[in-house]
Parts: sequence; structure tokens; C-alpha cells
Amino acid sequence: MKYMTFAVPAYNSQDYLHHCIDSLLVAGEECEIIIINDGSKDKTLSIAQDYQLKYPTIVKVIDKPNGGHGSGVNAGIAHATGLFFKVVDSDDWLEENALKTILSTIKDHHKHRLIIDMYITNFTYAHQYESHVIRDYSRQFPHEKVFSWDEVKDFKYSLTLMMHAIIYRTEALRLSRVELPHHTFYVDNIFVYDPLPYMNHLYYAPVSLYQYYIGRADQSVTFANISARYQQQILVMKHLVEKYSYSELMLFPKGLRRYMLHHLNAIMAITQMFTVSQDSNERREHLKSLWEDLKKKDIRIYRYLRYHSDNKWINFLPWKMKSYVMVKGYLYLKKKYRLG
Repeated sequence: MKYMTFAVPAYNSQDYLHHCIDSLLVAGEECEIIIINDGSKDKTLSIAQDYQLKYPTIVKVIDKPNGGHGSGVNAGIAHATGLFFKVVDSDDWLEENALKTILSTIKDHHKHRLIIDMYITNFTYAHQYESHVIRDYSRQFPHEKVFSWDEVKDFKYSLTLMMHAIIYRTEALRLSRVELPHHTFYVDNIFVYDPLPYMNHLYYAPVSLYQYYIGRADQSVTFANISARYQQQILVMKHLVEKYSYSELMLFPKGLRRYMLHHLNAIMAITQMFTVSQDSNERREHLKSLWEDLKKKDIRIYRYLRYHSDNKWINFLPWKMKSYVMVKGYLYLKKKYRLG
């Protein structure tokens, strides 16, 4: 039996793929590792195939044309055989002791026939040159017990669930029919939103499992790259609004509904921030069109984001003032918490 599938989307990852895969092999035969080569032009495929030859009962390789991170995750979901599913980006890794702890917990729950739909763990921003920072969810979730959404406490400000913190039950993930868009950045915001209504039984383990590498200039999460790719963030925001209507959200358990509205609010704030980070007629028109599209799609979600969310005050500032306030605020938090 494979208790967990690790899906590793990899594009031009020859310099760090070894570190990633070696950290996953700690789980041994009880897990599988699916490396999805996303049309790499370097030695990524060769490295992946070497692992498959050496560990044929653990490592699978999928070689596909370039489709972006989302297409790699989709391929991993389609081919997964593990009871649980976790995405691990090829430049990141898992901490050995935390991995052993979470795997032992999963095995114990399975032995006692406890159905857990989603495990949540802390994760670490692993900086290249600085001390690390742990993203901790201990205030939001009960510790080391099975719980429902109604036991989840409020999330504040920019704190959201991130891909690095989540392990999904594979069957529940497939039932959600989540499918990430190809050739689109920031689709992890979709991966941690679309499946949530299918995750009823939750478990939080206060260990820092995922090590999220920060420090490369070409990473999609740098300020310069997100600012330049603001239209990608707009596409993600539109997807989130289109996925569940306000009426559907109101049918979800209170804790789940509260979190999903918070998630929309947080992603809308990020979308606005990186759109207004520079000034141009094109950017002004794109932000205006986004609000208009949201209003046409779902007037109640539009009203919530526009008039009732935590960020409602920012919506009515003049462009230049909005840019100053949001960008300065982001850079301050980025420096304070060393988030890239």
C-alpha cells in the first residue's frame, strides 16, 4: 500500500531536483514519488529517469510537453495511487523528522479506520541567506485531533492556507474535480480553494513539514515577477469567483464559508496590489474590468469584496495613493517576515 503520493512538477530543475527527491525517499516504500517533467530543456528528465531506475517501486516519471505548474499537478492527480496526495515543488523539500511524524500519524489513522480528508501542517520559508521563518497555523486549528470546519478559528489579514501546508485525501481531491489551468502562474491559490468543500474531516499536526525555498531571483513569487505577471493573478481571481457562487458559499458549514470568503478577500487584495504596483492606462483598465466582471458574475460576491471585506477601505483610494499604501505595506511585511 502507498499511503502518500508526492507529485513533483519539474521544469529545468537539474540544480535542485536531487535535494527534493532525496528528502521524499525518507518515506520509503510506503509512499510513491511522481516526477512530472514539464518539457524541461536541461537534464531534469535524465535525473528523474535515473531515480526511476534506482527506485522502480517508488518513483514514477511522467514526461510531457510544457504546460506550466498547473498541468504538472493535474498529471500527478491523474496518476496518483497513494491514499493521500501532496504537491512538492522541485526546488523545495520535506523535513525528515516531520515527514516521519506525519506518515506515522496517517498510518495510525488508517489502522483505526479514521477517515481524514485533509491534513494541515506548518511549513517553513527556507531562505537562501537568512534565518528561516515558520508559517504557523496553531491559532487557527485544534491540535492533533480530528475536527470539522466549525472548529476552525478566524484567519486574519493575509494569512491563508497554502499548498505547502496541505495534504489531501486522494479520493476526496478527485471528487472535487479540481483542474488547474495550464500556462498560468499562481494556480496554488486555486488548488487550496476549489477542493475545500469536499474536505469534511480535518487534522492539524503542528510540525513544519514543507521547506519552501526562498531566494532565487527567477521565482514566480518575487515582487518584480508578480508585478510583471499581474494579469496571471487576475485570471486566478476570476477563477475563484466563478468556482462557487455566493449562494453556494452560504450553504457550506459556517467555518468553511468564513474561511472561503476570507480566501477570496486575501487573493483580491494581492491581485489589486500587484496590479497597482505600476501605473499605466492598461493596468487601470484591467482593474476596472476585473471589478466589472465580478459584478456581472456574482453581484453578492462583488458587494462583499467591494464594500464589506477587510480591505473595503482600500477600494476607494485614488490609484497613486492605493499603490503607495499597498506596495509599501507589502514591502514592510515582506521585510519583517522575510517572505522572499
